[in-house]
Amino acid sequence: MRFLLSGGGTGGHLFPAIALAEEIISRKKGNEVLFVGAERGIEREILPQKGYDCVFLDIRPLRGGGLLGFLSGLFLLPVAILKAMLIIKRFNPDAVIGSGGYACAPVIIAAYLMGKKRFLLEQNIIPGFTNRVLARFVDAVITAFKNSYKYFKAKRVEWLGNPVRRQLFDNFLNDSIEDNIFTVLVFGGSQGAHFINNIAVEAFKIINERKESINITHQTGKKDFEEIKKRYSEASITAYVTEFIDDMSTAYRTADLVICRSGATSIAEITVCKKPSILIPYPYAADDHQRLNAIELVNAGAAIMLEQEKLTPEILADTIISLKNDPARLKSMAENASHMARPEAAREIMDFVITIVKGKRG
Repeated sequence: MRFLLSGGGTGGHLFPAIALAEEIISRKKGNEVLFVGAERGIEREILPQKGYDCVFLDIRPLRGGGLLGFLSGLFLLPVAILKAMLIIKRFNPDAVIGSGGYACAPVIIAAYLMGKKRFLLEQNIIPGFTNRVLARFVDAVITAFKNSYKYFKAKRVEWLGNPVRRQLFDNFLNDSIEDNIFTVLVFGGSQGAHFINNIAVEAFKIINERKESINITHQTGKKDFEEIKKRYSEASITAYVTEFIDDMSTAYRTADLVICRSGATSIAEITVCKKPSILIPYPYAADDHQRLNAIELVNAGAAIMLEQEKLTPEILADTIISLKNDPARLKSMAENASHMARPEAAREIMDFVITIVKGKRG
């Protein structure tokens, strides 16, 4: 079978699509996948590195760039739809799956106009603008959270979870790597988070001054890399600082605590990897969805949420030290996180998609 996958802009939309691609290719010899993404998205860099066939459209988001950005995105949309129709005609997929974000909009619309089976992934509790619009044009919406169905006007909504990459599925099956050094993994998403980068460095300075022994792995993103690395060095703090972690499986397995934003893909990975976490929601996320995502884990006893507007380096440092010195709580948080995991999401999603495509009752 052939599947066209579209979505991206950020890792939160791209990595679930990669997880589906892994499932599609591994389940039957001869299955094919084609990615369609945005010229300016993170997929432009990551997909070729992973060896996937991919095509990129000149498309921009309609929201977030003011009136000029809206008009620019609107101007590019018709041409992107026409190009997507040509791609679909040439590749002739059995189904088109959008993983969210502006990159998948012209592809889903093109598939609708051409009568192809269409599916849409929604990773957050509250769907974004693009997915709310596109939901009317697909055969089914597949959600990561049980309560997301009420936000969609779609033919069918299925709660099947948020697919994670196969390397992270192995973390669900295996125990963490244990050593005598408490390890903290810090990241702000695939492109980094300036606020988290800054406050984490300052918090670790305080922890260092208190003579607490902590091992640090910090993914900064490209923009802040040199500055953050320099600040660790100037504070005489030993830390592994990198722009991007390709082997997230090992990074999770060696971590005793994770500090990150609460995007849906990060949450899916944290739960599958069975990790306690300190979540710092991005306060300007559409519909405040990151805070709502974080609350799901907090209510389950799997995470601590620290809101950016009230957070200081001292509060973050105290929270880290408190958890470090409370192994029983960390263990409980890890167990609670594992109970929220949907490690088989990629397989279950593709089972559902193929059932619909083949015209069977689902």
